[in-house]
Amino acid sequence: MKLRVLILGYGEMGHAMEYLLAARHDVRIWNMGEVVRGSRATLGDEVAEAQAILFCLPVNPHHEIASRIAPYLAQGSLCLSIAKGLDESGRTAAQVFESLFAGRHHYGVVYGPMISEELRAGRYGFADAVLSDAADFDVMHSLFRGSTLVCQQASDMHGRSWSVILKNVYAIMFGVADELKLGDNMRGHLMVAAIAELSGIVQSFGGQAHTPYSYAGLGDLMTTATSEDSHHHALGRQLARGEWSDISGEGVHTLRMVEKYRPFDWRGYPLFSLVRDIVTQPATLHERVEDYLKLLRETESCAI
Repeated sequence: MKLRVLILGYGEMGHAMEYLLAARHDVRIWNMGEVVRGSRATLGDEVAEAQAILFCLPVNPHHEIASRIAPYLAQGSLCLSIAKGLDESGRTAAQVFESLFAGRHHYGVVYGPMISEELRAGRYGFADAVLSDAADFDVMHSLFRGSTLVCQQASDMHGRSWSVILKNVYAIMFGVADELKLGDNMRGHLMVAAIAELSGIVQSFGGQAHTPYSYAGLGDLMTTATSEDSHHHALGRQLARGEWSDISGEGVHTLRMVEKYRPFDWRGYPLFSLVRDIVTQPATLHERVEDYLKLLRETESCAI
């Protein structure tokens, strides 16, 4: 089924979505206040005709843009976000959509290992699609069928949202460990510890314990934490080298928002706390890593 699709944002992911969809669907693109692909109509006109609207934008402008287009959304149209961060109010994209669209418009999130450069090179990507109305997965199937994005139907929207957002925090530690040459065994520990902490955090929000073992959790964490092209992996290496002039990125912003709004007790999660301390006080990095390893040795136990 050919769909009218409106892509909001024309950065790396906007280009990737265009690459995936343009050959099979009627794709329109809006960016920086103007329609860059389509009839040159107004944003409201394009929204009114679209069956699927893809938010290929950072989460910060989601509330403003979603509020702006809400009066024009066609009945049954579907708004989707791929944003993996928190806005300045500490909200996920799913929370923004829920606050504006719940009971009125259909919405969802699409999360997983989908590096834009790989998608545009024709390589496969993998994603969980969590929708406010499960029946809309027929639209998702039509949207990406025949493309290299393998998209599966999933549940626990808020659990997956937090998994995909917090993985950026944990990914920083993988870069630190690699730069310190702590070895592949340490990578194995970090992966197990990160997923265990994510499971606890997700459950604290009422989510499902197994949610982090998904494309949005484990899949995206492994991609971000081990890729040499990952910003957060590179940031961890940078911190371990003592280069502290530009400590930025979604994971860093997430740490600030978690500390500011305290959606969960982050001090109860040792690995998360380690990354937070390293990012906020990078001069203590070596000391904090040693403290963490000492804690592991002191709390080790035999599994039966």
